[in-house]
Amino acid sequence: MQALQSVLAIAFLIVSSSAWAADGLVATKSPHKAKDTMDRLESIVKQKGMTVFVRVDHAAGAAQVGKTLRPTELLIFGNPKGGTPFMECSQTVGIDLPLKALVWEDAKGQVWLAYNDPAYVAARHGVADCPVVGNMKKALQGFVQEATAP
Repeated sequence: MQALQSVLAIAFLIVSSSAWAADGLVATKSPHKAKDTMDRLESIVKQKGMTVFVRVDHAAGAAQVGKTLRPTELLIFGNPKGGTPFMECSQTVGIDLPLKALVWEDAKGQVWLAYNDPAYVAARHGVADCPVVGNMKKALQGFVQEATAP
């Protein structure tokens, strides 16, 4: 009986942990409004020599179809100096590049800035030892820290 309970408990943990859609997502609280947080992040990545490919306002898109969505914006950005070596480790990493950052306001009014952890992306593509991952992770952490600083 105890063995069955243990198996059921493990099965529950596996099912419940796989239900999290945010695996590999690094989210940081921001003291700023959503638009201001994204403006700050966009400015920072441009100052660091990165290309901003697009900024998507999901709330504006929702409004176009008569829906309401709290502030939610996506920034797609990158630099071939970092992306190319990552794809040299595994070309399938290209599905996760360019880099993306999401800023949103939750139901309680808290603003968040999130991005995909490069280590998670590397593991997803079977290249956990890719040498560019550490630098990319450090750079993203720095961008987010600066964008969310008071």
